[in-house]
Amino acid sequence: MTKTAFKVDPGHTSIDFSVKHMMVSKVKGTFHEFDANITADPEDLTSAEIEVNVDIKSIDTRNTQRDEHLRSADFFDVENNPKLTFKSTKVTKKSDDEYEVTGDLSIANTTRSETFKVEFEGSAKDPWGNEVYGFSAEGKIKRSDYGITYNAALETGGVLIGDEIKINVELEAVKEG
Repeated sequence: MTKTAFKVDPGHTSIDFSVKHMMVSKVKGTFHEFDANITADPEDLTSAEIEVNVDIKSIDTRNTQRDEHLRSADFFDVENNPKLTFKSTKVTKKSDDEYEVTGDLSIANTTRSETFKVEFEGSAKDPWGNEVYGFSAEGKIKRSDYGITYNAALETGGVLIGDEIKINVELEAVKEG
């Protein structure tokens, strides 16, 4: 087969994250606005080319004050760095349905290579005859690797905000053409 373009269905896709708070719990959030360009041979996903663009202004942790702080220069500096981007550089098949996707992740004017575990969830025809494909992805990054180091020390020791960010993506894409 040849490479085909896929359109991400934003109504059935989520880009979520979590980070430790006060070293005892987790704060979860999501990005509501994003787009993606995907081309792949459905028979050989190792040939996939993936580019994801996230509008950081759309961050939502269910707390308006915290979201505004995250958009500020202390964290993402949305005014000067409105997008978070990921562009794949390598897709490696690990088993029948499991892959590792490595690519360049750019946050706040810093680009680093990151690898995410991706699981192919399957494909089906929707009620309108379109071929639909599902994927789950997960990975971890360190916010300090991207120059996002804002924090506060706790009286009891430790810090207010963890450095490790867990990322989870649930993606549904429709084969175009």
